[in-house]
Amino acid sequence: MAFDQVRVRLAPSPTGDPHVGTGYIALFNFVFARKNKGKLILRIEDTDQVRSRASSEQMIMESLRWLGLDWDEGPDVGGAFGPYRQSERRHLHQEHANKLVTSGHAYRCFCTSERLDEMRAKQKADGSQLGYDRHCRNLSDAAISANLSASKPFVVRMKMPTDGVTIVKDLLRGNVEFENQRIDDQVLLKSDGYPTYHLANVVDDHLMKISHVIRAEEWVSSTPKHVLLYEAFGWEQPTFVHMPLLRNTDKSKISKRKNPVSLRYYQRAGILPEAMVNFLALMGWSFGNDIEIFTVSEMIEKFELERINLGGPIFDQTKLNWMNNQYMQKISTGRFVEYLRDQIFNIDQLLKIKPFAVERMDRFDQFLDNNIFFFNGALKYDGIPLVPAGKTNDEMITMLGRLAETLDEVYDWSMDPIKQAMDAVKTELNWKPKDYFMPIRLVVTGRKDSPPLVESIEIIGREMTRFRLRDAADYLKAHPQKTPS
Repeated sequence: MAFDQVRVRLAPSPTGDPHVGTGYIALFNFVFARKNKGKLILRIEDTDQVRSRASSEQMIMESLRWLGLDWDEGPDVGGAFGPYRQSERRHLHQEHANKLVTSGHAYRCFCTSERLDEMRAKQKADGSQLGYDRHCRNLSDAAISANLSASKPFVVRMKMPTDGVTIVKDLLRGNVEFENQRIDDQVLLKSDGYPTYHLANVVDDHLMKISHVIRAEEWVSSTPKHVLLYEAFGWEQPTFVHMPLLRNTDKSKISKRKNPVSLRYYQRAGILPEAMVNFLALMGWSFGNDIEIFTVSEMIEKFELERINLGGPIFDQTKLNWMNNQYMQKISTGRFVEYLRDQIFNIDQLLKIKPFAVERMDRFDQFLDNNIFFFNGALKYDGIPLVPAGKTNDEMITMLGRLAETLDEVYDWSMDPIKQAMDAVKTELNWKPKDYFMPIRLVVTGRKDSPPLVESIEIIGREMTRFRLRDAADYLKAHPQKTPS
């Protein structure tokens, strides 16, 4: 192997909450790097300029550090192979895209969005294979020059082979074959000059000397495109390792509609970081001898990639809670008190609650009863009429789901953005204020007499508010309520 050192990378997209799947993949990269005295690189894949956010990048790094995982190179610590944000490497991606065009492995596509829409509609109507029809693949030099002279926008597409197979060599899965005729002429460089994931991923992995690509199995279907790019450039491929996907108890892919997936939610809910790391370690790997409780250091000593189990690991919250209890029993009294003080009853939270609390209490021993919903996790909805008069159970479920989805996109968790998001859903679904705000109050606080709603939501926090909305929707699915007469 030409690689002098084990170098692995974690490459999250800063487009949302730090996902438990990111922590899972980060852990296995971290352990493999430390086991082999290698390097872990954090690379932020922010080429999606519409959805990428600096706040999301910050949350990802904070959550990884909460788990106790660090990296040797990255946007915050530097390194010899930077920059470590893909948006800052655009010149490198453009340079390599041009090399592929010059070598004949890629071509400029001048098709308009209107033509592409018509093409897809026709393919669907005909029942034919979806994908680019290679209209621009063999344009003459004269046609290309004319289009460039006319300043027509274009993307760069890879010229995929039209027959034969491409073999992906995966350390866990062996050789996986893909028919080339079913692989689309993938866009490598968008018309705005930004690369797609495929080009940026391969170019950056090569330039950063990544020896092993350890990522989720959902990328297996994209890997033949990456293999063909390595071949087009004449570069040595890294070793590919595709980890099994985390799954819900019903074996579906883990998603926020069935399970909280934000690492920040679990931190807010009181899961200890060492318990979360231990739990994630068991997703696809076993320590051996039926041992389930172990540290990261112990995992590093025993770790071998070949022992990863490809069966779909179940993200079982009951098991996670059990494991967290095992660690809670082990921590010192001092840390127990510190955790409650810093994570549950932290000073910032109490300062926000104080103006509303003093209006509704005469003695300090009333504080917890009046304000417990600010500190709780899941609430109990038994006996609470969540569905307002004139609305059905299904309409209430739809509203809660839509509000949760809208709040997913609110990253500035302050009163004005929260209020705007709530009003947008009320308008979209055409709910009257009296039917809309009280049910939401009941869902997020469990009571009618809480402080002002938007202020309460701001204090409860982004993670727990969205969890309670989805949890209440699940409750109504399992326990339908009749519309009040």
